[in-house]
Amino acid sequence: MRKILIPTDFSKNAENATKLGVELFKYEICEIYIMHAYAAEVYQLDPLMEPHFLKSLQQRISKMVTTKLYGIEEEIKKISPNPKHKISSIAKFGLLLDETRDYADLEDVDLIIMGTRVKTGDKKITFGSNTLQVIKYVKCPVLAVPESYHGLHPQNILFSTDFLLPFKRRELKLICSIAKSYAARLHFLYISNSKELSSRQKENKNFIESFTSGIDVKFDRVPGKDITETVNAYVQDKHIDLLVMTNARHSYLENILYTSSIEKIGLKIQIPFLVLQNLQRI
Repeated sequence: MRKILIPTDFSKNAENATKLGVELFKYEICEIYIMHAYAAEVYQLDPLMEPHFLKSLQQRISKMVTTKLYGIEEEIKKISPNPKHKISSIAKFGLLLDETRDYADLEDVDLIIMGTRVKTGDKKITFGSNTLQVIKYVKCPVLAVPESYHGLHPQNILFSTDFLLPFKRRELKLICSIAKSYAARLHFLYISNSKELSSRQKENKNFIESFTSGIDVKFDRVPGKDITETVNAYVQDKHIDLLVMTNARHSYLENILYTSSIEKIGLKIQIPFLVLQNLQRI
């Protein structure tokens, strides 16, 4: 059974991410948790509020949030009735990052689904601060869904990797499960000017080959040094509809996430982006 956590701020962006997540895993037995953390909504009104007023306000907002979450539950059950899915909602008095991390650990969540924005004109992925913080600090895969993207039925999945890090079985299983559900081709893209793999790279690649038995898998090596340009071109050329990368120490993705232009990734795509985690965090 797959456990999926979907934090929501009740925006159209979050609504779209929720619907896409429910649709993507319609063939699997899932527990889907829809969560809203509302501490910021309480404190932004008056951070110096006296305790008894604060408690009263907290109770009112909690009731309002619970009602909204119930409405989302009912809407999902109405538009996507699925006996394989158990949907529940959680209202938490706390900050979104803290509550997401704690709940993901508590329930051993397999995947977090959140929304992203795409800038009009240049079509670059722009993570909202909440999505970005979750990707950086929660030890769980995150599926970032562009606000304009609807109905994910992947036929071509791209996993950009250098084969240097060992792959986690649980996260590979997630990708393979999606590929199997939609009979999708799984592309492993290695961007390098060197044709030869090291012993470690060969070992990791061999593990992938054995783990993905029965799936349509394609391994490609593309020469070059500009990962961003190469990935963009590959996405367009191969009609990729789901991009996968791993967030690891000193990786291409980590370098982007921790740069000064932290909210902008140069990947000019409008497809869902699955970020796997290979980081040990405190």
